Amino acid sequence: MACDKDEKMDDHLIRVVSPDGLFRAAAAITTGLVRTICEKQQTDFTATVALGRLLTGGALLSCLLKGKQRLALAVEGNGPLGKMSVEADAEGKVRGTIRNPVVNLPPDGDHFDVAGAIGKAGFLHVWKDFGLKKPYQSMVQLQSSEVAEDLAWYLTSSEQVPSSIGLGVELDSTGRVAVAGGFLVQSLPPGDSEQIDLLTERIKELPPTTSLLRQGLTPTEVLARIFGSSGFHVEQTIPLQFFCPCNQVQIEKMLIGLGRQELNSLLEGEEPVDVTCEYCRKHYTFNCEQMGELIKLAK
Repeated sequence: MACDKDEKMDDHLIRVVSPDGLFRAAAAITTGLVRTICEKQQTDFTATVALGRLLTGGALLSCLLKGKQRLALAVEGNGPLGKMSVEADAEGKVRGTIRNPVVNLPPDGDHFDVAGAIGKAGFLHVWKDFGLKKPYQSMVQLQSSEVAEDLAWYLTSSEQVPSSIGLGVELDSTGRVAVAGGFLVQSLPPGDSEQIDLLTERIKELPPTTSLLRQGLTPTEVLARIFGSSGFHVEQTIPLQFFCPCNQVQIEKMLIGLGRQELNSLLEGEEPVDVTCEYCRKHYTFNCEQMGELIKLAK
C-alpha cells in the first residue's frame, strides 16, 4: 500500500478493519509525542521506555473511542517507578506523567529493565469516560510488567476481545527518543480460528516493533506485514499530539477542593502559593489575596 510523505513524518494513528469484518486493528507512530512528554517529565533511560510504551498504548486504545470520549490508564507496581498515568481522547490528544522519573536501573542484557522498574506485582487501572454520570472503571493484575502484554491481557480478559499489542520505544545514545510506536490487532465476533492462528503466527514472526520503526515503516506498512494479502480498509487517520487541558480555573477548583483548613496551612509561610501541573509542568502562582478569595469559597 502506497504511503505519502506526511505519513512517514508525522505522529499519527490509523484505524483499520479487515474486509470480512472479523478483525480490527490500529497502528501508530508516536515518536514526537513520546519525546515531548518524556522531556517534560525529565525521565531517565528506563523510565522513558516504560512511559513511552504506556503513552503509545493509550494512543492505540483511544482509537476505540468516539466523539468526546476519553480514557485513562494507570500502571502501579512495586518497583521504583511508582505510578505511571496516561490520558487520551478520541481526537488523538494524549498526556502522561510518572511518579519517579529517575530509577537508575542497569539494562537487563541488551534491553532496558522495564519490568524491574515497574515491579512484578501491581495493577493496571483503566478508566473510560463515555459522557455518563460515572466513568467505566476496571482493574487487572499485571501479567509481565512489560506494558504491551498487560494491556492485551486487560482487553482480552476484561473486555472479552482477544487482542495482540506490540509497543516499541528506542533511544539514541543520549537517551533521547529516536523512534516510538506500536500496533493493536483485535478479533471480533464470531471469530475465525484459522485466521486468528494465521495472524498470530505473523505477529510472532515480526521483528521487534522498534526495528520496524527504525526501518522507516509507516503504520500502514506495519499492518500490511500482519494482514498480508488479505488486506484491510483504513477507516480513519488520527493525528497524535501532546495536549494538556489544565488552566487557571481548573487549578482554582482543585485548590478549593482541598478545603479551608488545608488552604490556610498553605498560607502560613506568607509566600505566594505555587502549583505545578504534573502533566505539562506549567506553573500557576496565587498571591495571598487570591488565596484569601479561594478560602472564602472552600468548605
